[in-house]
Amino acid sequence: KILKKYEKFKNIKIYNLKENKGPSYCRNYGIKESNSQFIAFMDSDDLWPKDKLEIQIKNMIKNNLNFTFTDFKFFFNDDFNKIKKTNLPSFYDYKSFLSHSSMSTSSILINRNLLKDIYFKKVNHEDYLFKCDLLKTGIKAFKITETSVFYRINKTSRSSNKFKNILSLWTINKNHNNLNFFFNFKSILSISFYSLKKYGWK
Repeated sequence: KILKKYEKFKNIKIYNLKENKGPSYCRNYGIKESNSQFIAFMDSDDLWPKDKLEIQIKNMIKNNLNFTFTDFKFFFNDDFNKIKKTNLPSFYDYKSFLSHSSMSTSSILINRNLLKDIYFKKVNHEDYLFKCDLLKTGIKAFKITETSVFYRINKTSRSSNKFKNILSLWTINKNHNNLNFFFNFKSILSISFYSLKKYGWK
């Protein structure tokens, strides 16, 4: 019913899959079927302000930026009375992202030219690996301060399982980022510290 409301818009294309193929497949499929200069992602449980894309794109064009993100206002389940806003670094490079990976996928905007052979791989925390692969090329992601996104944390979501998260990040750092034990431990410890500082024990 919701999708039908948007069928009349010429600039919106809706694709229905016959089966659930997971987030990596869907995001790669969306990238393949689109032809826009900029690529953005929107997770189903997050929210955008109405002018989020407009503000972000104008900033990128004005300042010749290819990869940007925003802060996000997070809340647990449907509790809109306890919304907290992040204060993320002004930019991320690959090294800093391995220590502080708080870049919401629903906030990022990427110039299509950066993607080339970079795509979402079928792993747990595919979005973390995707951002690592982008930043590994030597580019930086810059924060747009004039807007933000709303980030919902559900108790039943993947992001709420702390032990599973740590194991997934460890596996990605080891098998894809080729970090040795020391640097992997340092990365996981730092990411966990910032996550605990931001969200608490919830």
